[in-house]
Amino acid sequence: MLSWLAEQRIAEAMRQGEFDHLPGEGKPLKIEDLSGVPEELRMAYKVMKNAGYVPEEIQLRHDLVRLDDLIAACGDEPELVSLQRKRSEQQLRLNMLADQRGLYHNPAFQQYEGAIRQRLE
Repeated sequence: MLSWLAEQRIAEAMRQGEFDHLPGEGKPLKIEDLSGVPEELRMAYKVMKNAGYVPEEIQLRHDLVRLDDLIAACGDEPELVSLQRKRSEQQLRLNMLADQRGLYHNPAFQQYEGAIRQRLE
């Protein structure tokens, strides 16, 4: 019943043009990919992100993916060695943070451990 009422009000607002000329009209939506975050933690991560806070381990994971992309595209041997060293340092920092915060002992981590390790390797 409630969803029907909502649909009716939305349809009426559309007929009256209340959705015309809104900011971002005609532009693609920015969809956040939280597929790598366990479902029970997604809301907390979204709240932190909206507040401008990104946990260090999330930033490190993002950096690792970026470094992996750079390594895959690198054709210069000295640069490749430098990128691989940076990646090793970032991976070590992530492992240290995980140990300090007990992330590997978290039930959510244990459930997703295989996928997480595969993604980080």
